[in-house]
Amino acid sequence: MTSWSDVEQAEPEFATTARRILTAYKHLTLATLRADGAPRISGIEITFADGELTFGSMPHARKGADLLRDPRFALHSATVDPQEGAPAQWPGEVKVAGTARYTGDLGGPVEGLSFTADLHEVVHTHLNEAGDRLVIEFWHPGKGLRRVERE
Repeated sequence: MTSWSDVEQAEPEFATTARRILTAYKHLTLATLRADGAPRISGIEITFADGELTFGSMPHARKGADLLRDPRFALHSATVDPQEGAPAQWPGEVKVAGTARYTGDLGGPVEGLSFTADLHEVVHTHLNEAGDRLVIEFWHPGKGLRRVERE
């Protein structure tokens, strides 16, 4: 299992940037797989606790049922447009792919299911300093951080 702390240990600057973008807004998007294999996207809130990326599902929510049946997921940060006239200041977006490990019922005032992410990939897409090229940085366990630039 690869936890968020593994990303932090391997690539601290990349992990800090990715976490900042993932937590900049409360609501993110989670993709799961329906029983028939079709994709489903749902709103989600995440937390970072004890070196883990965690999230929950309300009672009887379809995303929770999807994850219990097939734990594969993709998580996408909130998407914002680049600032007019200052594209290089765009923070970009972060995508995380992995499997969700059921860790029990949510504690506290909200009922539901709790999951911890086993990370397979973390991607940060943004613009270069000149604001004229797309930069894709992606990290995989055991492969490290790679960077690709596109016009």
